[in-house]
Amino acid sequence: MALPPLATEEELLAYPGVPPGTPSATAQLALRLASGAIRRETKQTITFVENETVLLEGGQQVLALPQRPVFVDDSHPLTVVEIPDGTGIEVPAVENRDFIRLGAELRRGQPLYDLTRYMGWPYNRPLGIWADRVRVLYSHGFQEVPDEIVGVCLDLAAATLANPKRLRSEAAGQTSVTYTVETFGTGSLTSDHRRILRDFRRNAFSVTQS
Repeated sequence: MALPPLATEEELLAYPGVPPGTPSATAQLALRLASGAIRRETKQTITFVENETVLLEGGQQVLALPQRPVFVDDSHPLTVVEIPDGTGIEVPAVENRDFIRLGAELRRGQPLYDLTRYMGWPYNRPLGIWADRVRVLYSHGFQEVPDEIVGVCLDLAAATLANPKRLRSEAAGQTSVTYTVETFGTGSLTSDHRRILRDFRRNAFSVTQS
C-alpha cells in the first residue's frame, strides 16, 4: 500500500531554504524520502488508514495494536476475533464485555466469577489472557497530519534539496557554507527531529466519535 507524503509539494516549495525553481518531480522525491524516514523512525503509518485487518500474537493480558491513534466510530468499527490454536474455531470478542480499550491497548480484566468467559478465554487458559492469535479490524492514524510531523518532513526534505550532493561544505565566490554533521546526507534525521518524533512512536491514545 503506497502511503501519501506527510507534507504537500506546495508547502515544501514555500519552505525557507528550498532552492527556487525546484522541479516538481524533485520536490516529490524529497518528500517521499523524508516521509519514509519519519515512518521508519516512528514505526507508524501516521496518515489515516481505514479498516485494516491485522493478525496479532495473543497469550497476554494486554493486546497492543501496532498503529496509533486508533479511530472508532459507526463507519470504522473495531472488530476483534480470537483464534485459539488447535481448536478450529473463531470467537468474537466484544468491547466492554470481553475487554476494555485504553488508547491502542485492548486489556483483559479479571472476572468476578469463573463460570463465564467474561474477560478471558475459558478453555484451559488463565483467566484474563487473550487466545493464541487475535485478528483485529480497525482504523488508525491521523486524518490531518500533526503540524510537528509536517514540520519535520518539510525540514528534512528541504535539507535534502539544499545539499543533494552530500557536501560538508561548498563555496561560491567569497561565500562559503559549511553543513553540520547532523544535516550531512540525504534523508538523515537530526537529533532534534528524533526528539520531536519521540512522542509519536508509542502515542497510545484513541479518537472516538459518536
